[in-house]
Amino acid sequence: MNELTISLDNSGSHPMYEQIYAYIRDEIQSGKIRAGEKLPSTRTLASHLGISRSTVDQAYEQLLAEGYMIASPCRGYFVCELDQLYQLPSRTQLPVAERHQESKEYRIDFAVNGIDKEGFPYQTWRKISRNVLNEDDGTLFQLGESQGEEALRVEIASYLHHARGVNCGANQIIVGAGNDYLLMLLHVILGMDWKIAMDNPTYTSASVAFQKMGYEVFPLEPDDMGMIPEKLEECGADLAYVMPSHQFPLGSVMPIQRRQQLLAWAAKKEHRYLIEDDYDSEFRYKGKPIPSLQGFDSHDKVIYLGTFSKSLAPAIRISYMVLPVSLMHRYEERGRNFSVTVSRVDQKILEMFFREGHFERHLNRMRGVYRTKHDCLISEMKKIQHICRIRGEHAGVHILVEMKNGMTEQEAVEAARKAGIKVYGLTEYCIQPLKDRDTATVLMGYATLSEEQMKEAVQLLAEVWGF
Repeated sequence: MNELTISLDNSGSHPMYEQIYAYIRDEIQSGKIRAGEKLPSTRTLASHLGISRSTVDQAYEQLLAEGYMIASPCRGYFVCELDQLYQLPSRTQLPVAERHQESKEYRIDFAVNGIDKEGFPYQTWRKISRNVLNEDDGTLFQLGESQGEEALRVEIASYLHHARGVNCGANQIIVGAGNDYLLMLLHVILGMDWKIAMDNPTYTSASVAFQKMGYEVFPLEPDDMGMIPEKLEECGADLAYVMPSHQFPLGSVMPIQRRQQLLAWAAKKEHRYLIEDDYDSEFRYKGKPIPSLQGFDSHDKVIYLGTFSKSLAPAIRISYMVLPVSLMHRYEERGRNFSVTVSRVDQKILEMFFREGHFERHLNRMRGVYRTKHDCLISEMKKIQHICRIRGEHAGVHILVEMKNGMTEQEAVEAARKAGIKVYGLTEYCIQPLKDRDTATVLMGYATLSEEQMKEAVQLLAEVWGF
């Protein structure tokens, strides 16, 4: 693909880079630009549209950050397989024109996914990429190890041990392009005869994926400590999918007592496992980082999932799974023949990024960036604490806002929409309607926003939520 026919509005109502970004994003979401398809270079598109190359660069950088496309060294830009393969019906049933119009309605989007636009270490990543390609003798373009390159797995194992308290060897780690792929691979490894318990609400992509795979899913409403062991025992599940370090979307952190109870549940029977999704444990604002559930496991019962989508960028498309030793024989029998879904080039770049100490420095910097944004949003939200109450603010990059003004969730979301502000209703992340929660709750993410945008947004929300 060398050209894209984009009608740009030069009135100044919307920046041109946003128009380019929105057009390409919607074309990808609608399937008109297919996964794997090559996009025009920034120079070619800028020339075709008669605009500056920097404008196109800015649009492409946003698409890369959100995971819609990937930049392949010396080859160009390609459309990604989207992580959200299974979208909610209310979203997928919207015609393309309506979704495009919806995106234009919002001046400020409290997106719960995404990263700080200036946060990715572009210069370092480019330098390492050049060095890797310049020094390689061609072996990186051969088919690699099915688990992922050993050198990268060694770096990941070392990082997990020191930063997350995970006890594993590199031979237990499997690298893959996104958690959805790893969950599908886990399905191959485990087989069909499993019942899965999940929090309700939860990470909906995982719940839909499990259901599409044919598993019976039991949604369990958690308490303030997380999944309730008694309910877990009663439902008859063999697997429990949990996010103990920062539950999504509720934002709770599971205390050690509940972790031990879940580990005890898993240890009662031979064929029981906990799936620990540790998706954004790097960002915590109160106390020290909580060690992983896997680190407390003495019975080999935790399947650990991690990703670089939050710590680096969704576009990196590198996740990993740590299998218990007791499941490695199943992997050898059933999963070894599946080739790794991350290129050896990208794996080598990430390995060097770790080995040279860049990942640790990057995390330290981003913790400071997100802490500043976190403090700004919390400070602004306290000004309207007579209207709403904040929860889940001690970790991650989003908060929960419980309405105290009598509004329903739908009314709060709609009022914000009319003011040009996008917030997200908690029910969007529910497997089934909640029984034990009457308070209307919305989610507000802050990773992608500036302090000025958050201050403006909260001022507008004060007006429309405060009547």
